[in-house]
Amino acid sequence: GEGGEEERKAPLKGDLIVIASLIDKMPNLAGLARTCEVFQTSNLVVHDRKKMLADPVFKQVAVSADRWMRCDQVAVEALPSFLAEKRASGYTIIALEQASDSTPLHEFRFPPRAVLLLGKEKEGVPQPLLHLVDECLEIPQQGIIRSLNVHVSAACCLWQWRQQYL
Repeated sequence: GEGGEEERKAPLKGDLIVIASLIDKMPNLAGLARTCEVFQTSNLVVHDRKKMLADPVFKQVAVSADRWMRCDQVAVEALPSFLAEKRASGYTIIALEQASDSTPLHEFRFPPRAVLLLGKEKEGVPQPLLHLVDECLEIPQQGIIRSLNVHVSAACCLWQWRQQYL
């Protein structure tokens, strides 16, 4: 708008909580924070919020994303109860994981209220947590490597989700 005022946009639809408590590498957390802010997810959940926000790599990569978005802390050990609590309040729990019963991302319709659980770098979502999810999503891949970086995978999912809730 004129006079330096930013135009107010209508609030976006869709409620997506991204759980990154299993992710350790700061560049991945920073990129994820930036991506969550860009696509306006409801919340980014991490293992150690204070450590993340104080990290110079996080500050450099995330730019100022953490100032404009909700970011909560849930320790890895508390994830089972956190997921159960979210399910009880009407959320569908989705893991981004290559599993035998995974749905290809391009075929998936995100529910209005969802939690996206991201796995550990290299290892993915641990089996005990996989038993607690309602759906598994995977990104179809053609290459030999067979896996994308966790932040890149999450960005693909968030873009797909946001397209469905523009």
